[in-house]
Amino acid sequence: MQILSTNIAQPTIIIWRGQEVLTGIYKYGVNTPIFLNSEDVDNDHVLDRRYHGGADKACYFYSADHYPFWKMKYPDLDWNWGMFGENLTVSGLNESDVRIGDRFQIGGAIVQVSQPRQPCFKLGVRFGDQKVVDDFWNLPFPGVYVRVLRPGNVAKGDRFTLLESNPDSLSVSQVFSIFRSSRTDIELIKKAIEESFLAESCRKDIQKLLK
Repeated sequence: MQILSTNIAQPTIIIWRGQEVLTGIYKYGVNTPIFLNSEDVDNDHVLDRRYHGGADKACYFYSADHYPFWKMKYPDLDWNWGMFGENLTVSGLNESDVRIGDRFQIGGAIVQVSQPRQPCFKLGVRFGDQKVVDDFWNLPFPGVYVRVLRPGNVAKGDRFTLLESNPDSLSVSQVFSIFRSSRTDIELIKKAIEESFLAESCRKDIQKLLK
């Protein structure tokens, strides 16, 4: 896996259901390294910390390998890296191969996989079509949130080095499937809840499915 683009955002006001909402989903590529900090990316703007940023979701990766599919599905958009609000656009990232708890070194940072992305209306605003939110939920391409174990600079061209795998854990795609296609798979749900490296907010969302 290799970083193709490092992305940050400036605060942008959008209108949602008649109300102004401030968002940082409009990421754009930069030609300088970005610094992955313990709760967010320096010089990025995490504006709603109920759902973004924090220790368990300090940085978001999305695979460049998925872009061709989305470009075919939404051909009229002005496509650039960062379209999904990701801080790092990565080649070779497959959510079915990456497991919760896996640790990687990227540039000067060490990160640990914590959960898949759970999309909201802001992705629909970014795409100009709320249908993309359902499309996103129904496909095994959620991208990867990580916690930053060692802060550091990350630059375009940096490669991922696997430091420690967590082979007994669920993959990112398996956890993501619980919210749609596998929501009646009780054994899978229980295994996800018991996964010690899963982000706590994601665990709570999965626990609600048992109720």
